[in-house]
Amino acid sequence: MLGRIEDFALERYFARWEFAVRHQLSASDVGPLSMSELLALADPESRARWDSLTLGYTESMGLPDLRAEIARTYANLDPKHVLVVAGAEEGIFLSMLASLSPGEHAVVVTPAYQSLHAIPRTAGASVTMVPLLHETGWLLDVDAVERAITRHTRLLAINFPHNPTGSHIDENTMRRLAKLATDARIMLFSDEVYRGLEYLPGDTVTAAADLSATAVSLGVMSKAYALAGIRIGWLATQNEAWLDRVARLKDYTTICSSAPSEILALIALRAREQVLSRSRSIVAANLEHANRFFAARQDAVDWVAPRAGSVAFPRLLAGNATDVSTRLAEHESALLLPGTVFGADAAHFRLGLGRRDFPVAIERLGKILADS
Repeated sequence: MLGRIEDFALERYFARWEFAVRHQLSASDVGPLSMSELLALADPESRARWDSLTLGYTESMGLPDLRAEIARTYANLDPKHVLVVAGAEEGIFLSMLASLSPGEHAVVVTPAYQSLHAIPRTAGASVTMVPLLHETGWLLDVDAVERAITRHTRLLAINFPHNPTGSHIDENTMRRLAKLATDARIMLFSDEVYRGLEYLPGDTVTAAADLSATAVSLGVMSKAYALAGIRIGWLATQNEAWLDRVARLKDYTTICSSAPSEILALIALRAREQVLSRSRSIVAANLEHANRFFAARQDAVDWVAPRAGSVAFPRLLAGNATDVSTRLAEHESALLLPGTVFGADAAHFRLGLGRRDFPVAIERLGKILADS
């Protein structure tokens, strides 16, 4: 069955262009820390671990101290509630296979990272999409989510702060979603990989795993922590039986994590205030620049400013984002991601706000828009 999975449109697009251009204007992560920057943040115990590290197999659930540090980022979780995985992708893949069977049903808020709906379909489940709409400022309609749930539903997948729109929800909405899932006796799978990139402290909502005994929170070091290359993510849930089922599936994928990557993740998490402050400052400066850029181009682009996270999803008022992206890559060595890779209409494109060369890259987009 898995051999017939649909092509991952976003990753195929990146495979063609990502490393062929000089500027990434569509990246979803924050510009990565260098090894020297990260090691400079290490506490003495973590640095000693790094210096004495041997390159053998690691524990399949994850380094115990790393799991403990991840658990500290939640209010109600212990290390036993955390499973370390190889980036968010493995977490989604294993979670969907562990939770859904043929004939069952999932509800997914879209546009979305393709795995959130492609893996359920590959597992034999049907999927109902609940769209965020540009016309409403990408706000979630919780009533539409509730209407989509049927007696066959087993999982509700959400992602906030949201990729690709930059939308977000408030605390009351998060609690309503958790209660909705609990009352329907389904899993709330909450993709929280942009957690930590909220623009104001009060914008951070309670993690799903802290709100419900059956909810799952997905986290990763790639986005807010600016460490995509170490390929460390995690699943957090109070549902120990479900987590054990996922761990048994992991025996057929990565088995265990990279030993160096686990120590690097531990260093970053122990220094999380410094790491997250760096990421938020980069995004804030780029968002200010983007607001000025699009304010001067209201005749060309419909700009809904993001409410959290490191991405936004503008819409061209004329033309096709795939054509614009191709010309931008070929003539200006900068990359945009057309909205079609998310199943959205051809006018949208994802804008990444996390790279330090953003001001240079977006001016190159301005040249292409001026020629359109």
